[in-house]
Amino acid sequence: MTIERKQPKPKKCRVATCRASFVPARMGQAVCSPACAMIDAPKNQDKARKAIDQRERREIKVRKEKLKSRAEHLREAQAAVNEFVRLRDADLPCISCDSLPNDHDLITGSRWDAGHYRSVGACPELRFEPLNIHRQCVKCNRNLSGNAVEYRVRLVQRIGADKVAWIEGPHPPCKLSVEEIKTIKAEYRAMIKELKRAAA
Repeated sequence: MTIERKQPKPKKCRVATCRASFVPARMGQAVCSPACAMIDAPKNQDKARKAIDQRERREIKVRKEKLKSRAEHLREAQAAVNEFVRLRDADLPCISCDSLPNDHDLITGSRWDAGHYRSVGACPELRFEPLNIHRQCVKCNRNLSGNAVEYRVRLVQRIGADKVAWIEGPHPPCKLSVEEIKTIKAEYRAMIKELKRAAA
């Protein structure tokens, strides 16, 4: 049994000055002849250039991602977690001194850090734990080294003594893989988008 191939349907040449009818010799053929292809080419150059540029940008991004060190992935994940915390706590005062933002601070966000109750150095296991990180003014976080005594007082009020006791308790060592770090970063970026969408 032989299968008959469908013959391609005739098309009109895409070149406005030609518009001759022709049967395409290959899929996607839009012009009738090499002469018309030469005329048509400049129209498609911008589109082709954009497609090539996009592909190159994607390839560069992939190469850069492969070259990143574990430390770079940690920094990026921490930046995502910190941004989430600042957005989550946008209407709350500083966790250590109860200072409130003024309108300028709300716009720029420059006065606010995401301060860890237990520092990354003291307890790396809680580096990305949202219960351990709260919006904190620069003065308390940087100038007063976290202002830990006042931080604790308000942390108990905010999340409860049992959760603070858990934060202060022992935690098993945790060595995250690069893939796990990338997952944390992606999850927090998704949560940031949700918070921004809800606030809009």
